[in-house]
Amino acid sequence: MEQEKKPEFLKDFPAVSTQEWEEKIHEDLKGADYEKRLVWKTTDGITARPYYRSEHLESLSHVGTLPGEAPFVRGTKTRDNDWDIRQDFEEEDITAANALARNAIEKGVQAVGLNALGAENKSQIAALLEGIDPSRTAVHFIHGKDYPTLLNQFLEIAEGKQCRGSLNFDPLGYFLLYGQPYGNLGENMEQAVSLLKSAMTKQPAFRVITVNGQHYHNAGASIVQELAFSLSQGNEYLATLTSKGFRVDEITPLMQFRLAVGSNYFLEIAKLRAVKILWSKIVEQYKPATESARKISLHMVTSTWNKSVYDPYVNLLRTTTEAMSAAIAGVDSITVNPFDITFKKSDDFSLRVARNQQIVLKHESYFSKVVDPAAGSYYIETLTDSIASAAWDLFVATEEMGGFVSAVETGFIREAIEKTCQKRDMDIAMRKQVFIGTNQYPSAGERMLDKLQPTARVEDLGGLRPYRGPQAFEAIRLAVENHEQKGFDTPKVFLLTYGNLVMRKARAGFSTNFFGVAGYEIREGAGYKNPADGVKDALAYKADIVVLCSSDEEYAELLESVAQIKKAAPKTQVVVAGNPRELMEQLDQAGVGHFIHLRTNALEALSRFNAILDIN
Repeated sequence: MEQEKKPEFLKDFPAVSTQEWEEKIHEDLKGADYEKRLVWKTTDGITARPYYRSEHLESLSHVGTLPGEAPFVRGTKTRDNDWDIRQDFEEEDITAANALARNAIEKGVQAVGLNALGAENKSQIAALLEGIDPSRTAVHFIHGKDYPTLLNQFLEIAEGKQCRGSLNFDPLGYFLLYGQPYGNLGENMEQAVSLLKSAMTKQPAFRVITVNGQHYHNAGASIVQELAFSLSQGNEYLATLTSKGFRVDEITPLMQFRLAVGSNYFLEIAKLRAVKILWSKIVEQYKPATESARKISLHMVTSTWNKSVYDPYVNLLRTTTEAMSAAIAGVDSITVNPFDITFKKSDDFSLRVARNQQIVLKHESYFSKVVDPAAGSYYIETLTDSIASAAWDLFVATEEMGGFVSAVETGFIREAIEKTCQKRDMDIAMRKQVFIGTNQYPSAGERMLDKLQPTARVEDLGGLRPYRGPQAFEAIRLAVENHEQKGFDTPKVFLLTYGNLVMRKARAGFSTNFFGVAGYEIREGAGYKNPADGVKDALAYKADIVVLCSSDEEYAELLESVAQIKKAAPKTQVVVAGNPRELMEQLDQAGVGHFIHLRTNALEALSRFNAILDIN
């Protein structure tokens, strides 16, 4: 079909070439470094440019495909963008879990995840499913002691019905997390054979093998690592099961990928589009008889890595953008974790809100109506290709060292992810990576220690280590709360503001934010014309820490004030907000012990202050 002619009015707007754009940008930069000012890189080193144009799409082969066509980057659906609204329940008590699931179904969910660890026999499975029609509501068993037995019991209960759902059977994921197999991998794969045979003949829409790619994300992996290692894990299942006589067309319809989605909005959309391309490419190597075998089934779960204990309602904002990314990317089902899972067992309120986030996206915002709305975006399409290319390279490297099992056994996967974590942790410590309410913009006076429940802890299981990015800063603030509960006073910070109005206010704001992250009590001075008045107020306040807030030039006028504070209260820590290099030696000699500024490692500095104040 010929491209439509441009409207007549566009003739009044002559085309601008890329060269002209670049010349204008360089002119406006006035000699500043283009790469440093306007080009940024992801954790993986993928370059993101300040703008993209149609020419960036010319070399991308996937752009010309339609929804429903291989490599399925545009999804498997052609008429809409619908997905299952799913809610998972960790509750082991059968009666309680059933009640939660039935309530969720009545309130709008289309799929439920159930914990079958407490179900020992068929009658208990039936009780878990009481009042739930698995032909209408997809049933996913997220935990189980013996999946082959569980499946057979479910098949008997569901006999005569065509059901959708899945088993969270993932022995390779267990191997990854625990550093050792559940039993042995040979037996595990024989179980996979049994599951495939049962599902193929009785419930061909029930997926019995899950690739838990969310483990990588929630251990701090980069997007490229998350995709590459998830795909390697999935390929290990394909290689093993085809060697046991199955055709790839029989395996892939009974598999699903369970991935996490983070709050880096556009990158996450691109990630989920990229994984479709790569899985299609991998399956193609097994010579499937039908193109549909190359489709990937994607279940998305909102990230736990970026969720915080402090200011927990911010987690609602994070999970909303995450669900949006997943929906726009065209996944098959989504679980939005309740905002309070970091510190307690979720209640009716948090479960309801988590459900309604998706319900609003689908039924009020109509995210389910448009197929692949990201298609054609110069930025997202380019990111999709860049992520796919980098993830493929890492996938190939993993396969060349012997595949997934070998990569786990040698520690390659764990070491690669830990290396990424070191960089991410430093960015968090330096507050380049921001967690609202935790390492930036804290909620003053908030107390969370008494709200913590043991069930919320993330454990190191011996293999890949799950953790949360904000937890190191949370530990500092929780230590302060614990200090208070032991009967000690909250550390007091006094901001001695002096001189230049703009600078003193800016540095007082910075210092309030800096020490507020630790939960310290902060009082700002009146903006003194006479530094002696500030010293008097600081001493009257009995401050543990006095922060001088002024301009670099005016700190010379506060040298005597520093000496007065140290003489009257030797244990008081005097801090300068800023980095006045020319005065540092003099300030040190006067008694200033610390300098805080944008290049300060905030985590390290606050840990040091806690130690000085005997807070542990």
